[in-house]
Amino acid sequence: MVVRAKARIIGIGSYLPSNILTNQDLEKMVDTSDDWITSRTGMKERRLASVQEFSSDMGAAAAKTALKNASLNPEQIDMVLVATMSPDYISPSTAAIIQSAIGAVNASAFDIQAACSGYIYGLSTAKAFVESGIYKNILVIASEKMSAFVDYKDRNTCVLFGDGASAAVVSQKGDGLVIDSICLGADGALASLLMIPGGGARHPTSHETVAQRMHYMKMEGKELFKHAVRKMSSAATDCLAKAGLNDGDISWLIPHQANARIIDAIAKSLSIPQEKIYKTLHKYGNTSASSIAIALDELTQEYTIKPGEHLLLAAFGGGLTWGALLLTKILASSEKK
Repeated sequence: MVVRAKARIIGIGSYLPSNILTNQDLEKMVDTSDDWITSRTGMKERRLASVQEFSSDMGAAAAKTALKNASLNPEQIDMVLVATMSPDYISPSTAAIIQSAIGAVNASAFDIQAACSGYIYGLSTAKAFVESGIYKNILVIASEKMSAFVDYKDRNTCVLFGDGASAAVVSQKGDGLVIDSICLGADGALASLLMIPGGGARHPTSHETVAQRMHYMKMEGKELFKHAVRKMSSAATDCLAKAGLNDGDISWLIPHQANARIIDAIAKSLSIPQEKIYKTLHKYGNTSASSIAIALDELTQEYTIKPGEHLLLAAFGGGLTWGALLLTKILASSEKK
């Protein structure tokens, strides 16, 4: 019997725009305050891409760093997979644009649209391709220019979102973070709780859709809060159960960076202490699909993850979608031949 190697992340890279939008800046734009934003979200700053900077640009920059850290060249990549809800275009895919930009001439390319859960969905897809033996090296990129779809006249949403990208090389071999158990979910019956209603086939762009501001993010925050806590907690619990682990086995929880109160509620539900939760939302806000990816990159730069340690990722987003994924540090030399 042929034993397939477990898919693992062998290189990570991120990109964050240089422009910073602070809570004090937002005070000048809408009826809000630093105290109001901080107390309700935990956010202080977020990064905004420039006018001529797009999801493909940020994703390509993150991808190049990830490739360098994985000691691979672009020609060795078999697939470019991009998780985004803020693509450059409806068509072609942002993945195809990045594939060309980085010179991954041997790679297929496509986008995944699972909103804020996109990175977990992307890693899950890469795991399936790698462990089935179809591909050896897959580039998973999460890149978002959320500022392009944020209504800066809506104080309830404009304070939440920022821009940024992160990439991971998923491979058959090498030192890295093995992608272990996965739990994914969705409920399209609740799609209206978080959506961009204009611009698709149902509401094509027109004078009316522009006038009604239908091309901006619409969100029912209170309802989303309840679903986010419940679904992320249950997905994380199921993910651990599949791996035969419990809460105490987790070295780090990396949750979607949507709201500090949501993160605290999930941590309480899972009995994970605050010192084991990695947060970046105070610096970057909610960068949708890339929020977990950026946090994972920063965590692995800041701390040395030891062989055998477990990292738990959990996300929730529009769709509705949600998911949890377990990563385990491994040294290639420790694997059975």
